[in-house]
Amino acid sequence: MEARLTELEIRLALQDDLLDELNKVVARQQQQLEWLAQEMRSVTERMQDGFKPVGAQHEIPPHY
Repeated sequence: MEARLTELEIRLALQDDLLDELNKVVARQQQQLEWLAQEMRSVTERMQDGFKPVGAQHEIPPHY
């Protein structure tokens, strides 16, 4: 009986570790999904604006 209880405790500890790792993976994937959604919104906005270049390197100099 003692060996069986010890085995169950070990399995429970391993399952707890696995659950923690899975939670970390899900949290990381959620961050990636949020980033991708933001990137998609940005691309969509650029498409609606006619693919106007974004950023200082694409701005027309003031002497034009």
